[in-house]
Amino acid sequence: MAKQHSHSSFNPVHLALITLGVAIYTFGFVKFNMANHLAEGGLAGLTLIIYNLFGIDPAYTSFLFNLPLFVMGARVFGRRSLYLTIYGTVTMSIFIWIWQKVPLVIDLKHDILVAALLAGMFAGLGSGLVFRYGATTGGGDIIGRLVEEKTGRQIGQTLLMVDAVVLTLSLTYIDLNHMVYTLIASFVFSQVLTMVEKGGYSVRGMLIISKASEQIAATILSEINRGVTYLNGSGAYSGKDVKVLYVALNPSEVLIVKDIVAEQDPDAFVSVLNVEEVVSSDFKIRRKNFDKEV
Repeated sequence: MAKQHSHSSFNPVHLALITLGVAIYTFGFVKFNMANHLAEGGLAGLTLIIYNLFGIDPAYTSFLFNLPLFVMGARVFGRRSLYLTIYGTVTMSIFIWIWQKVPLVIDLKHDILVAALLAGMFAGLGSGLVFRYGATTGGGDIIGRLVEEKTGRQIGQTLLMVDAVVLTLSLTYIDLNHMVYTLIASFVFSQVLTMVEKGGYSVRGMLIISKASEQIAATILSEINRGVTYLNGSGAYSGKDVKVLYVALNPSEVLIVKDIVAEQDPDAFVSVLNVEEVVSSDFKIRRKNFDKEV
């Protein structure tokens, strides 16, 4: 009898990649943020404030701050998500401690801009791996989920408020100059995080409403070899039935399809959508033509 795989089981490869992500994130945290007096948002930023004002190691405060959050978050997280969050948080404290013991000094010639860029890159790369494989490093994520359950406020709004409060408090140990570099690091972090979490994935969806839908679909199939789906639609004003075309494209193909539509039906309605992800064995970001790969 075939073995049944539980959705709650833990993939060793995923755990290894989460660990790698935590190691990368904490390396940047210790060697760039802590070493160059760059602040950070969220709970990590709060541990930096305490470290700089009272000398208490972030490896300890990070874990202690998350303990009550684990208890409060136990009922809003699923069992698997909670276990992965605990794993990510404990691993983060361990790696913060380890990297402080590693006698490696990265000499940036006092160039804070380079330090900020590297801090953002390491944080984004590390966090992207952690998030991509279902874990978090606790802190603001748990707070955001709790607030969302209690008040209905979106998690992004809560995280933004937490970051704003922590960054404001960070002015107790850094000046405005370092705060500006911290904001640069935060921007780089968000861009790299998005790219890594999605695997560099970039897809566009296109909805096309046209009286020449069949001709447009045939041209898309023949010229760029993309599958097209017909959706049944009906005009609210005209009451006429219409075939709505949907096609998933890589960004470089959007202009080609726009030109096809304009040539076949200048009066067509076209809507271009940002697509988070496409799951299909047939779809490839780079699609093969009939005789060669483009």
